[in-house]
Amino acid sequence: MRTTLTLDDDVAAKLKAETRRSGRSFKETVNETLRRGFSIRPRAPQRSPFKVVARDLGRLRPGLSLNNVADVIEQTEGSRHR
Repeated sequence: MRTTLTLDDDVAAKLKAETRRSGRSFKETVNETLRRGFSIRPRAPQRSPFKVVARDLGRLRPGLSLNNVADVIEQTEGSRHR
């Protein structure tokens, strides 16, 4: 695959030095360096699944019901909650 790649100056200098040292082409040096980099890349740590812990919120104020959450928000925060 042919592509254009912009390298930072320090990276380009290291690749050119490796090209001279190894006697390989610039293309071969870039590909081999990328392959090595990908092979040593650390894996993401395993995360435990997210769990929701239910908690008792206590008694609702008289006149409120959890059957309609929009009404609860309206009554507790007022009409400007949106």
